[in-house]
Amino acid sequence: MFFIEILKAIFLGIVEGITEWLPISSTGHQILVEQFLNLKSIDPNGTFIEMFRVVNQLGAILAVVVLYFKKLNPFSSLKNEEQKKDTWQLWLKVLVACIPAGVIGALFDDWLDAHLYSPLTVAIMLIVYGVLFIVVERFNKKRSPKVKSLASLTYTTALLIGFAQMLSLIPGTSRSGATILGAILIGTSRYVAAEFTFFLAIPAMAGASLFKVLKFITHGSSINLQQFVFLLVGTIVAFVVSIFVIKFLMSYIKKHDFTAFGWYRIAVGAMVLILFVAVPSYFA
Repeated sequence: MFFIEILKAIFLGIVEGITEWLPISSTGHQILVEQFLNLKSIDPNGTFIEMFRVVNQLGAILAVVVLYFKKLNPFSSLKNEEQKKDTWQLWLKVLVACIPAGVIGALFDDWLDAHLYSPLTVAIMLIVYGVLFIVVERFNKKRSPKVKSLASLTYTTALLIGFAQMLSLIPGTSRSGATILGAILIGTSRYVAAEFTFFLAIPAMAGASLFKVLKFITHGSSINLQQFVFLLVGTIVAFVVSIFVIKFLMSYIKKHDFTAFGWYRIAVGAMVLILFVAVPSYFA
């Protein structure tokens, strides 16, 4: 019977690995997928899955670290002093951008979990940000980006991107989607916006994972062996899938914009709303 649960963990890992980096909302998709998976046997009271959604992202984070290790390593012997200095500044910009979401997330985590983690919220935000992607991309065709490299990205710009990331605390928004949209709106190129989003994910998601684990433990919860294996499998799968998805996205945006993801979000959100109205008991 546990074999079925392992398959569910693999499936959730695949969903995380794909949706974490594409601007279509990983948390939103996980919430929707959980409606179709019976997770009662692995988590009767729901506390483990709430923690799993966030900690599962560690696999995705590790993919960024592996792929961009050279660029992110300020101690590399292959870098000169100027390059090392630029790397340290990049990390400082990333940390500055993490402040808004970190503060608001810590203060309102319980409220967000209790009031916004629902398929209806996900559906609405998928549609809203899908429309925004289409509108912003059409607007963006008329202008040239001001920030074309990570080195030219200022601390002020990083903080503004951080405020955009804060919006992703609402499930269905998409952390990468909100961050990329915000970065594009303030004049950052798609490529720089995507890369900075990847790097911003490292402390943001690591911090969120640590926060969820501590919250899980302090509330008196514990993980049994089956849950540990479930979490480990999901995280490993998320890592492997993320490697391919990150490479795909960085290649994709060299020739395309994000309009297709906007239409995808609208389509998925509309289908969920229709299902919510037609079969409300399914989401009860």
